[in-house]
Amino acid sequence: MLSVDPLRPSLSDPPSLLEKPMTLSLKPLFSAEDIAQRVQALAHSINQDYHNTPLTVVGILKGSWIFMADLVRSLTIPIENLEFLQLSSYGDHTTSSGKVEILLNLTPDSIRGKHLLMIEDIIDTGFSLQTTLDLLSPYHPASLRICTLLDKPSRRQIEVKIDYYGFQIADDFVVGYGLDYQQKYRHLPALYTITSHF
Repeated sequence: MLSVDPLRPSLSDPPSLLEKPMTLSLKPLFSAEDIAQRVQALAHSINQDYHNTPLTVVGILKGSWIFMADLVRSLTIPIENLEFLQLSSYGDHTTSSGKVEILLNLTPDSIRGKHLLMIEDIIDTGFSLQTTLDLLSPYHPASLRICTLLDKPSRRQIEVKIDYYGFQIADDFVVGYGLDYQQKYRHLPALYTITSHF
């Protein structure tokens, strides 16, 4: 287990927390080797499903960018375009607020009539994914499939179809390999669960 620098609690936290420094501990969940193996397996499935169909890959920022970069470099099918969409539902918290904010949108011409593969870092409540689907559906993509690195089914509040996933996880907060806590730890090559101590 790795202990990291103490973080000051948010001013919105109860007064008792403001008086104490918080230390975060990271516990290994999946190694870089585990992740690489799953990425290769996912790429194999996607290659088989799409054959020679040109694909537009849409990454959900910021969490999916490392996963997306590794995945597309493992694909052998034609990649027509790479696009990005940025949503936020966590803010600085460790659970999804359920309120999704669109920070970076797509242009209609980049998705209309295209075969889309959406790349997510994690799907838990399903609110962010449903917001994305509602955003894209008026532009009538030729097809749309969902690929996520992590699936957290215990947190699901909206039923959504996931076509490809790397790992199913318990109700833990996970950082590393693109996933963050307050914008930290995205650079870590492996995945870790994070816990706080006062």
